[in-house]
Amino acid sequence: MDDNTIKFAVPMEHEQEMKHILSTVYQSLTEKGYNPINQIVGYLLSEDPTYITNYNNARSLICKLDRDELLQELVRHYLFN
Repeated sequence: MDDNTIKFAVPMEHEQEMKHILSTVYQSLTEKGYNPINQIVGYLLSEDPTYITNYNNARSLICKLDRDELLQELVRHYLFN
C-alpha cells in the first residue's frame, strides 16, 4: 500500500462545459417539476442516469461529464466562491 496522496486535477477547459451542462440539466429538471438539487445529488451519489430527465436531452448531457471531475469542481466552487 502506498502512503502517498494521489493528486487529482480537472483541466481548466472543462469548467465552462461543466457549468453549461449542469445549468441545462438544472433548468430541464425545474421545467419538468422535479427538485433539481435532489435529482442531481441522487445522480452524483448513485451514477444512475434515471435521476435525470430525458427532457431537453439532459440525461445525455450529464452522462458526458466525468462524475469525479464534476464533484471536484462543485467542491472547489463551494469552498472558494
